[in-house]
Amino acid sequence: MDTTILLILLQDGVMNGAIYALLGLALVLVFVVTRVIFIPQGEFVAFGALTLAFMVNGRIPGTVNLLLIIGAVVFAAEVIAALRSGNWSGMGKIFSWSLLLPIGLYLLAPYIVGKDTPLWINVLFSMALVVPLGPMLYRLVYQPVAEASVLVLLIISVAVHFALTGLALVFFGAEGWRTPAFMEGEVQMGPVSWSAQTFFVLGTCAVLILGLWVFFGKTLYGRALRATAVNRRGARLVGISTNMSGSLTFTLAAAIGALSGMLIAPVTTVYYDTGFLIGLKGFVAAIFGGLISYPIAAGGALFVGILEAFSSFWASAYKEVIVFTLIIPVLLWRSFGAHHADDEE
Repeated sequence: MDTTILLILLQDGVMNGAIYALLGLALVLVFVVTRVIFIPQGEFVAFGALTLAFMVNGRIPGTVNLLLIIGAVVFAAEVIAALRSGNWSGMGKIFSWSLLLPIGLYLLAPYIVGKDTPLWINVLFSMALVVPLGPMLYRLVYQPVAEASVLVLLIISVAVHFALTGLALVFFGAEGWRTPAFMEGEVQMGPVSWSAQTFFVLGTCAVLILGLWVFFGKTLYGRALRATAVNRRGARLVGISTNMSGSLTFTLAAAIGALSGMLIAPVTTVYYDTGFLIGLKGFVAAIFGGLISYPIAAGGALFVGILEAFSSFWASAYKEVIVFTLIIPVLLWRSFGAHHADDEE
């Protein structure tokens, strides 16, 4: 291996590691706030990438219909809950985001979708279609069992993963898709040309991580999520709604997943089930931080990306095995400093 090959592999590893870092941060965020090990995080990667791919090819994505169906189910669940409790407050807000928003996007889609539509409009419209699926998923699946044990929540997450994978096959089909690069061109750095797309991915990841840092440190909602992550019962006692925290957390996770899918779609073909493997690599990164540390998870993600790149060169048939086997020594390392603690602690 000469220096040129080393730098090429390092470029691929750093770019993939940046994507895994975003997914790892999303998994840590969901776990610390809701205690959910969010296995379906990868499905939002696939939804984001495939939605954008359909739009840039002039086809209305299946997400339009999927959002409409799930929104109707969410509204029906809220109506049933209101009938049982007799409390109809907030139904206007629920009607707006669960029915009006999907209907509006459904009616707007034929006017937006087209091969001549600018890429940034396609990205924004794709985000508008995918991100609402996050809080809807939380309302339907996780909110009714929010106080269940971590093991029960994990089992539910596995079931949700299979359900979303099946829905992706129904609404997007089995064909693989790619999207155009966000930036064209190359930057010469020594003996290797780095693509402008790589710098765009790294810059986007850096901006997003900085934005999350500002959100959690400087905003009221961010501090509410931090309080819920520290102690759910204490957060409820001071008036913070854990349902609101969970819904907001899943919204952020869906946005991060969808954006990650759009960033990785120009460099790899995305199928309806591709997100699962990508999400698992983000999960390996999150394990580095014990599902609680954001900086360690980000560092672990870069390591996973670089390891995957070099493994694909030395032993391409076993690169997935090498990456996922990494979780064993990491778990052993984490276990040395682990101590038993109840959920509320």
